[in-house]
Amino acid sequence: MDKISLLNKKQQEAVLGGGAKRIDAQHKKGKLTARERLQLLLDEGSFEEIGMLVTHRSQDFGMEKEVYLGDGVVTGYGTINGRLVYVFSQDFTVFGGSLSETHAEKICKIMDLAMQNGAPVIGLNDSGGARIQEGVVSLGGYADIFHRNVQASGVIPQISAVMGPCAGGAVYSPAITDFIMMVENTSYMFVTGPNVVKTVTHETVTSEELGGAQTHASKSGVTHFACANEVECIENIKRLLSYIPQNCEEDAPVYAYEQADETRAKLDNIIPDNPNQPYDIKEVIEELVDGNSFLEVHKDYAENIIVGFARLGGRSIGIVANQPASLAGVLDINASKKGARFTRFCDAFNIPLLVLVDVPGFLPGTDQEWNGIIINGAKLLYALSEATVPKITVITRKAYGGAYDVMNSKHIGADLNYAWPTAEIAVMGAKGAAEIIFKKEIAEAADHEAKWKEKEMEYMEKFANPYGAASRGFVDEVIIPSATRAKLIKAYKMLEHKVVNAPKRKHGNIPL
Repeated sequence: MDKISLLNKKQQEAVLGGGAKRIDAQHKKGKLTARERLQLLLDEGSFEEIGMLVTHRSQDFGMEKEVYLGDGVVTGYGTINGRLVYVFSQDFTVFGGSLSETHAEKICKIMDLAMQNGAPVIGLNDSGGARIQEGVVSLGGYADIFHRNVQASGVIPQISAVMGPCAGGAVYSPAITDFIMMVENTSYMFVTGPNVVKTVTHETVTSEELGGAQTHASKSGVTHFACANEVECIENIKRLLSYIPQNCEEDAPVYAYEQADETRAKLDNIIPDNPNQPYDIKEVIEELVDGNSFLEVHKDYAENIIVGFARLGGRSIGIVANQPASLAGVLDINASKKGARFTRFCDAFNIPLLVLVDVPGFLPGTDQEWNGIIINGAKLLYALSEATVPKITVITRKAYGGAYDVMNSKHIGADLNYAWPTAEIAVMGAKGAAEIIFKKEIAEAADHEAKWKEKEMEYMEKFANPYGAASRGFVDEVIIPSATRAKLIKAYKMLEHKVVNAPKRKHGNIPL
């Protein structure tokens, strides 16, 4: 056989992975193969493979008789919408996508290249975990990947798509990355599977209940996006990348935008007359941002806070917004963690922040206190205080107590703070405040309820407005809601060259 024929034969063998039968089995589960996923993800003809002919080195348990070219992972680089990315795609048809020493080395190699060349890493995970036959070298391979994930954190974007099983050590690499996507009904993540859970805790639970896409999207918050199928998952990756830069030293892509009439009349009537009546903050977001540009992150988790990317005048921004339509927009443990994590990503990658405030306070109760609302609420406070990107706040309605401070107040470094005329900036709600301040007068009155109502109205007139804060300079401007979009476009333009010289330190100590 001549040398070129031999090369062609090896390449064809590598492309087949674990063979036609296993590829068919993958398709029957509703899953694509490792290479099919990359074809959908990358621009046509752009993929350059690295390590196609790598094989494992194991000689134990008959492994020397079962050798596959590529060793269960396809690695390389290509482009998405013309932008360079590095990719690895695990191949479940080869030893269940299990991670061996050489499999890990291939992933580490492209992670090193990504760091050196300042481009995102996208991992398509479909793996049964460590390759048991290899013992500790497989575990070492995982640790090599984890270490690189940490070194790359905040330097280049890291995106993980979980497209099959992801168990044991395999879950920790996605957990360190910036965003996780899962596919409903075909992917799951857990440290210990249902069988171990049954043995140790005597709980009977399915893989889907324990660690499926919906579980992690709504209960644990581990995954940021739960996708109906693999094609939707891959499209989501592409859309997400359009909002973020290649690395921490660049800005996100800017899209062409024609300046027009930026007035949004709907906003003037969006806040209900009754301050206790909910409304959907997403309607406010849709009016403020460029048409159809809002990409919500963590949609089904901690729904009392909304986070996501959008474009304003063609430029990327990150949005953190209280949601009055869920738990009245109150801050709790999960909402604080969700907001803090998203804030820190935006700050790491030069994406300006817009904070929309309608918050009655922190959620009271033993459950919250015993589970650490103090330390978790402080995460959001820390993240917004630490962020040095342009930060603008719009107070639409309530901004009460410590939650006013936490939600990007002037005092923790916001560049510009706007308030709508409907804003109520106070230590607490009027009803509770009146009860404390006028306790004696209410108690002595013949009609307690009437007196309480009278004093509540007195407090509201004095404090339930934005003008006290504006007189102190804590609010830069009280604005007509319909003018908000125009104000924001000008403000971000003004702030685009903002520089903050932070004190020299290794890193802060965020309350984890």
